[in-house]
Amino acid sequence: MDINIGFKRINKLAIPALIAGIAEPVLSITDTAIVGNIDGNATESLAAVGIVGAFISMLIWVFGQIRSAISSIISQYVGANKINEVKELPAQAIAIVVIGSLAVLAISYPFSRQIFEFYNASDQILEYCIAYFNIRIFGFPFALFVFAVFGTFRGLQNTFYPMIIAIIGASLNIVLDIILVYGIEGYIPAMNIEGAAYASLIAQITMAGISLFLLIKKTPISLKISFQLHPEIPRLLNMIGNLFIRTIALNTALYLATSYATAYGKEYIAAYTISLNIWLLGAFMIDGYSSAGNILSGKLLGAKDYKSLLSLSSKLFRYGIVIGIIVAGVGALFYNSIGRIFTKEPLVLEQFYSIFWIVLVTQPINAVTFIYDGIFKGMGEMKYLRNLLLLSTGIVFIPTLLIFDYFGFKLIAIWIAFTCWIVARGLPLILKFRSTFLPLVKEN
Repeated sequence: MDINIGFKRINKLAIPALIAGIAEPVLSITDTAIVGNIDGNATESLAAVGIVGAFISMLIWVFGQIRSAISSIISQYVGANKINEVKELPAQAIAIVVIGSLAVLAISYPFSRQIFEFYNASDQILEYCIAYFNIRIFGFPFALFVFAVFGTFRGLQNTFYPMIIAIIGASLNIVLDIILVYGIEGYIPAMNIEGAAYASLIAQITMAGISLFLLIKKTPISLKISFQLHPEIPRLLNMIGNLFIRTIALNTALYLATSYATAYGKEYIAAYTISLNIWLLGAFMIDGYSSAGNILSGKLLGAKDYKSLLSLSSKLFRYGIVIGIIVAGVGALFYNSIGRIFTKEPLVLEQFYSIFWIVLVTQPINAVTFIYDGIFKGMGEMKYLRNLLLLSTGIVFIPTLLIFDYFGFKLIAIWIAFTCWIVARGLPLILKFRSTFLPLVKEN
């Protein structure tokens, strides 16, 4: 099978995936910017959005790994020209993840106060966390359904439909944020932080509905659930299990960062919330090329085309570096303006600008790490990714954070730890990939 990995083909997959990928951080950034500019208790509201956002992102990343697992298996079947043998798998996978998400909802909702006390939230910030979370968490099952459908589309080499769904969801969320947070005088009362939560919930329900419609109408995938498990379910569950453990390690780092920032004070957690959302926006912008790597690497591995797989990695490496530099350059160009989009509080801005430069420096490093992460997911190397992230978090992130925090660096300590963590995740992936496939190319 001749698999096209030219510039046009890569970008045909990457650009729609990039647009779809930034929808999630756009939702968070919209909440951050709009809530950060409300009339009363803006700093406390911004802090609450950041803390709850960190927890919900943790849940979505842990359970949303179904997307990568489904995409990996389906793309390998597409590469081997055996798509008919796997078209019943997504229905069972979606059922598993939705049931799991409902269980999480049932467990977390009654204990929202205890959860955010664990994040060091207290007083007004804690009350805002609870009010915001108790609405947004109902969108969790819908978000995971969308992730599973996106994984199916990706496996089928289709990133266009996820892009359309994401654009609609993000646009709806922005409009509803403005209407519900600030209100319309004489018609809709200002709901403040609860309005932001309802906006996100409605957007997630809408995206789930559109995803269901397109999956049924535009793909050969059946949503009829068979009681006989598909033969790939054990491999799928093994991948999800490895990714689950991996993402627990990832979110341990995010939890520690959020917890430390919260303990420093409300200005610190507010500044950290802004910086993290911008960092995640940059990460998700490169997700388009990471997704192309995920989609095409699985297909190339299925076809045993190792030479093209090696060529793909080299091309994506160059694209990632360029995009990372562009993102960092744009951030540097508008350095003094970006913070004021989110807040007018001088103390928050002071802390934000003290660490924003680190967020920008990490962008090219993030790009390369996330691209190779996508390639390894596409090849189904979930066990290696799991072990690498466990080691990076335990041996690099946590000690770095503790050392620099001990010397009083506060938010700078958090971002130095993140930078070292990303390097520790990316470098071994590059070395492992090349040591595995260079010999195979030479043999052939």
